[in-house]
Amino acid sequence: MCWSAEADAAAGVLVAGLGTVCLLRVRDPRRLPLAALPLLLGVHQLVEAAVWLGEDGRIGAGPAQAARTVWALIALPLLPLLVPFGAWCAAGPGGARRRQLGWLAALGAVVAVPLAVAVLRHPVAAEVRHHTLAYAVGVPWAPVPTAAYLLATIGSLVVSGDRALRRLGLVMGAGAVVCAVLWRAAFASTWCALAALAAAMLIGWSGGTDPPPRPGAAGARPGGAG
Repeated sequence: MCWSAEADAAAGVLVAGLGTVCLLRVRDPRRLPLAALPLLLGVHQLVEAAVWLGEDGRIGAGPAQAARTVWALIALPLLPLLVPFGAWCAAGPGGARRRQLGWLAALGAVVAVPLAVAVLRHPVAAEVRHHTLAYAVGVPWAPVPTAAYLLATIGSLVVSGDRALRRLGLVMGAGAVVCAVLWRAAFASTWCALAALAAAMLIGWSGGTDPPPRPGAAGARPGGAG
């Protein structure tokens, strides 16, 4: 596997295109935040293509630094905000599961704060390592926010109660393990690339709607009276 500006650009165009399809398919507004995830991650890959150009010396230092900063802002504070919030929205009102998702969304918001501060206070650095990019952001006590980050993002998908989202969470969780083992120094870059490709799994899900309540279930109206 060899990643480069061209590879990231091609992946970004593909995933962003699939993400556009996701958004166009949305029928239930509650699914909109998560349906936007593939488009966001596709744009993220296009931004990383610019990071590669900076590391290759094909763009100036200013644009290269801006690309690294935008990449880090999407990867670090934005994803742990968006994913659990999107799972919470899609879960619909009420129930113990939605309360669990609310706690995970709160965890994502809490962990996003120090990550955003780190990105904005310190210049983001990137280094090419064996055909991957390793980013340095300067997050203090990095293992702690990393664990909270993964719990908020992957955990919210796994406990969502939706089979498609659970599958996506399991794929992203397995991908996190593989990326940590094979590309530890470049974990953030490789896992985000895998997450972008996995997000294409949301195409079918984005066009769905929650089934109507079963007769006799809580909230259902007898006889379907309007």
